[in-house]
Parts: sequence; structure tokens; C-alpha cells
Amino acid sequence: MLVRRTLPALIALTVALGGCKKPEVQSYRVAKETPPPAGTPAVNAPAANTPAPAATPMSGTPVPTASGAALAWTAPAHWTAKDPGGMRKGSYTVKGTGGDGDMSIMAFPGDVGGDLANINRWRGQIGLGPIAEAELASTTQHLDRNGLHITLAVVNGAGAQGILGAIVPHGDATWFFKLTGPAALVAQEQAAFTAFLDTVKPGAQ
Repeated sequence: MLVRRTLPALIALTVALGGCKKPEVQSYRVAKETPPPAGTPAVNAPAANTPAPAATPMSGTPVPTASGAALAWTAPAHWTAKDPGGMRKGSYTVKGTGGDGDMSIMAFPGDVGGDLANINRWRGQIGLGPIAEAELASTTQHLDRNGLHITLAVVNGAGAQGILGAIVPHGDATWFFKLTGPAALVAQEQAAFTAFLDTVKPGAQ
């Protein structure tokens, strides 16, 4: 009888002690993350040394020529007319002992950026830096001829080249008369170029 009563008590005591035992803390070993190889680009990031999109050169940009009101002129006798080609309204060769000059006549819609932008463009063509707005008045001359307001610029290059240029607004367009050539030729032709501008006038409609 004693054994029968003692055995259940021992079982109950064992169960009670087991329920009071602290839970065992288990540890886990986590594998270390392997970093990506050096030089691997990040997700959604541009790869190193990726070239930037190329800028569209102005020389490849189509520019419409003016097709409205025309101008007429009389060229000096010693200028030799030649085929104007695609964008030109007129074209001449100007002979010189130190090399020939090229006279171009072109017209474009609007003001094409204004006098300052166009004169700075000419300066860049012969190796000169741009001028500021405040310098424009001292580097240009204004002529009123045949109802036209003409801006005349004499641009002497850093090297052996020079430009005689005239900007003539007319109607909804701007006309450009430009003689480019050796500096000596440009200096020699300045009087003839100015006299040529005296002949420029609105053409027949």
C-alpha cells in the first residue's frame, strides 16, 4: 500500500519540477553576407564610366532660311559672283594678294539671337573671345540706308583672319552680309564693303 501511494506522489513531484524548469536558450549561427565584388554597379545606378549623352552639334541642326521679304543689292565690280549653294541668298569671291575672301549673304527668320549673340559667334569663328553687352556700342557702327537699319561690325581676328559683317533686320527676318578672309584683305575691302551696304535696299515684292 505504501508503494502505491508513494509512486503517484513521486510522479506528480517530477512533473511539477519539470514545469518550473527555465526554457533552454538556443543560439543560431548566421552565415556572414558576402559583399559584391569590387566594381559591381549598384542596382538602378549608372555603371561607372558610362558616357554622357552626346550634345547635338549646332552644325548638324537644320536652320530654315527666310522666305519672306527680299533685299536687293549691287556688288562691287571686282567681286566675282559664284553659286550661292544651299542656304545662301548670294555669294562672292573677293580676290586678294594674300589670299581670297568669301562674301556670304544669308537670311533667317526672327532676330537669330540679336546683335550681340551674332557678333560673338563671328568672333568665335576667328579665334576671339566673346564681348559683353556694354562693349557692343564701341565695336559696332549703325547705318540707316534705304529705309533699313544696319549694324556694321569690323572683327579683327587673333590670327591672320578678319570679318566684315553687317546685320540687317527686314520684315520678319534678319539678313547677314559677311566677308571673311585674310586680315589684310578685310582691311583693304572695308571701304568697298561700306559702299556695298549703301546699295542694299528692299527688293521687289
